[in-house]
Amino acid sequence: MRTATSRALAALILVAIIPACAKVPITGRRQMNLVNEGTLMSMALTQYQDFLQQHTVLPASDARTKSVKAVGQRIAAAATRFLEENNSSNRVAGFEWDFNTVDDNTVNAWCMPGGKVVVYTGILPVTQDDAGLAVVMGHEIAHAIARHGNKHISQGIALQGAGMTLEVLTGEKPSVARDLFLQSFGIGGALGMLAYSRKHETEADKMGLVFMAMAGYDPREAPKFWERMSQGGGQAPPEILSTHPSDQTRMRDLEAYMPQALKYYKP
Repeated sequence: MRTATSRALAALILVAIIPACAKVPITGRRQMNLVNEGTLMSMALTQYQDFLQQHTVLPASDARTKSVKAVGQRIAAAATRFLEENNSSNRVAGFEWDFNTVDDNTVNAWCMPGGKVVVYTGILPVTQDDAGLAVVMGHEIAHAIARHGNKHISQGIALQGAGMTLEVLTGEKPSVARDLFLQSFGIGGALGMLAYSRKHETEADKMGLVFMAMAGYDPREAPKFWERMSQGGGQAPPEILSTHPSDQTRMRDLEAYMPQALKYYKP
């Protein structure tokens, strides 16, 4: 009886885990996410609305807003098309894309689960033009599609103790859940600071190249953008101590993947 029960339990666990295992588009890396994406999207909507209420959002008539929305919509459409063509449209199921620009000198941008995107005015002098903006938008949208934040928040929940779930954490420790969510999606810091691992950053770079290329932006602008980012001041820590690839590694990896990305580029 005990053996039969154990087998049944193992089967139930396997059934629960298999749907969570999937391949990341473009890179093919296998991943297992432990937090339900629907739950994350619901939480994202609340945090997104709170964020917009607490910051100065540029009006729709502002040229910067128009640029962010136009580029963002093109990148999102290209990413959605790529996923549909590669039987991965479930990655954006339930997404309702929304793009806003906030008046903040922080060099940052992010995309929450569900397609909620914010660009800070502080990064616009680095992007310089729509192509540079496409690099940022492609990269951040790639993070959301690859569900990188899910991995980070899963690890954070695990540290809270056995049996803990996001729903339980939100109910018992709402401030902890909120802070974990914001940190997991790079909200409030410099571009992606501490939010994602080097592996995730490199993956988002590759995916972003394809998305911007499909949207009609020259992917060869990506290394130029990251070169400008590297000149933004401050000495970066050694790569082994950093959550991000070094500037040199990042640009080398981008150049190595460029021939593949250019296959999708049709000006």
